Amino acid sequence: MDIRKINDSISVSPQIRLDDTHELARLGFRSIISSRPDGEEDGQPNAESICMAAAGAGLEFRHIPVIASSITERDVTLFADAMKDLPRPILAFCRSGTRAAMLWALSEAADKGADTALAATMSAGYDLERLRPRLRSPGALNAGKASVACDVLIVGAGAAGIATAASLLKRRKCMNIILVDPAERHAYQPGWTMVGGGIFKPEDTIRPMADVIPSGIRWEKAAVVEFDPDHDRVVLADGRRIDYRMMVAAPGIELNWSAIEGLEETLGRNGVTSNYRYDTAPYTWSLVQNLKGGRALFTQPPMPIKCAGAPQKAMYLSGDHWFRQGRIPDIAIEFHNAGPVLFGVKEYVPALMEYVKKYRADLNFGSRLVAVDGAKKEARFARTATDGTLTEETLGFDMIHVCPPQIAPGFVRNSPLASQAGWIEVDETSLQHKRYPNVFSLGDAAGTSNAKTAAAARKQAPIVAENVIAVLDGRPMPAVYDGYGSCPLTVERGKIVLAEFGYGGKLLPTFPTWVIDGTRPSSLAWYLKSEALPPIYWHGMLKGREWLVSPNLRKEAA
Repeated sequence: MDIRKINDSISVSPQIRLDDTHELARLGFRSIISSRPDGEEDGQPNAESICMAAAGAGLEFRHIPVIASSITERDVTLFADAMKDLPRPILAFCRSGTRAAMLWALSEAADKGADTALAATMSAGYDLERLRPRLRSPGALNAGKASVACDVLIVGAGAAGIATAASLLKRRKCMNIILVDPAERHAYQPGWTMVGGGIFKPEDTIRPMADVIPSGIRWEKAAVVEFDPDHDRVVLADGRRIDYRMMVAAPGIELNWSAIEGLEETLGRNGVTSNYRYDTAPYTWSLVQNLKGGRALFTQPPMPIKCAGAPQKAMYLSGDHWFRQGRIPDIAIEFHNAGPVLFGVKEYVPALMEYVKKYRADLNFGSRLVAVDGAKKEARFARTATDGTLTEETLGFDMIHVCPPQIAPGFVRNSPLASQAGWIEVDETSLQHKRYPNVFSLGDAAGTSNAKTAAAARKQAPIVAENVIAVLDGRPMPAVYDGYGSCPLTVERGKIVLAEFGYGGKLLPTFPTWVIDGTRPSSLAWYLKSEALPPIYWHGMLKGREWLVSPNLRKEAA
C-alpha cells in the first residue's frame, strides 16, 4: 500500500484491497474513508464490501464518492463531518489518492488557510495548487460551518421514518444517515384505540425516542422548517442546514384540532374525548365506564385521515362495553361521518353492519362536526343532503368522541415538494417524488391514495429503502408498492374484522381465508392486534425485520 501521511489525523492512498484492512488496523488506523464511486473500473471492490471488511478488522468506514471535476460543497461537508465523527487516525483513499487529498484540503481551508492546506498535501506528494482559487472562495471557507451533510436524510422519526432507517441499514450498513425529529418520545399510535377501550395501558404505547432510533443513525433533535429540494437541503428551526444526497420525507400528519370551533378548549373534559391523543385516550375509557345512559356521539371528518377505521373502532369498543353491562337500551349511540359510506371497501361493510345493529347505532352520513360547546354539552354539525343541500343542527351529548380533521404539516404544504392538495407529490408505486428524483416520501404525509395506517408504512419502508439505494447506485428502481394497508376493526372485545386492501380497494389478505377471513369477525385477528402486533412493531418493524413485508423486486432491476 502506498500510504502518504498528511498529518497525525489523516493519511491518503490509492485504492486499497479488501485484505488490506487488517494491515491498516495493525498499522494503527482506526477508520477508512472511500472517496471513490463504485464501478469506476473493472475489479474495483465496492464500498459495501470494503465496509464489511473494515468492520471485520475493527475499523469504522465512511463512503463519500466524488468525481474530481465536480466536488460539491455538500461533498466537502460530508468529508468534514467524517473527520469530526470518525476515530483517528484515518486513511482516505480513491483511485490515486488525489480526490481524497482534495477533499481534505477543501474541508480544512477555513481553519488552516490555503497555504497550510496546500503545503500539507504537497508534502504527501499531491500538488493541488490548481485548487488555490477555490480554497480562498466563500464556499470553501463556509464548508461544514453552517451545515452538516449525509447520504440519506430522513425527516420524521415516526413509524415510517424509523422503519425506513432500519431497512436502509439492513441493506447497507455503512450508509451515513441523519434522522431529524424534535420529539423526545415515540408512540405506538395504533395502541391508543385499545387504550380508549380499556385494553392497553397508555404507558405501554410510548418509549423514549433515543431507545428506538437504530444504532448507527445520527439523530438531530430539531424541527425542519423548510424544504429546499432545489439545493438538496433542509433548514432547521435553529437556522442550521442539512445537505443530503437523498431525502426520505416522513413527517407525518397534522391533527387540525382548531378546525372545530371550541374543541381545543374543552378536549379532555366535559365529556369531550379523542383516541387520537395519548393524553385523552384514557379519558375515553373513563367516560365509557361511567356512562349509564344518555347520548354518545362519535365523529369522523372528511378524508384523508390516518387510520380511517379508528373513529368507528371507538364506537364499537364503547358499544361492546355497554352491551356487556346491559346499558345499550339506555344509551343512544350516533355515528356522524362526513363521508358517504361506513367503510370505503364494500366487502367489509356487511360484517360491520351486524355490529351497528347490535349496538343500535344510528348512522349519519354527510354529517360533519363543526363546533363543540363542552360547558353546554352541545355539538353542532353541518349536514349535506343527497341533493347537496347544506343545513346545520345542534345536538346535546353526554359523551362525544372526536376525530379531528387532518392536513399535511405546514412546512410540507408550503414547500416545493407539495402537490396542489398539500401532500408530498410522489409516484404511487415507486414512492419517488415526481419532480425531485432524489426525494422519496412515505407514511401519512405522502400524496398516495392508500389508507394512512402503520401497516401501510410497514409495507412502504423496505420498498423505499430498496429504491433509494437503487437511485444512489444509478440503477433502475426495483421495488413496487401496491397500496397495501391494514385496518384491524375492533368490533368487540375479543374479535376483529381484519380489513387488508390496496389501491382501488383490492383485497390484499396476508393470510389464507381458512386462517383469517378478513370479511368476518375473528378472534385470531384480535390476538394478532392485541398480542402480536405491538412486539412486531417494537422489535420487528423498527428494527428492520421485514416479517411478511419483504418487497418483491422486479427481475429486470434486481
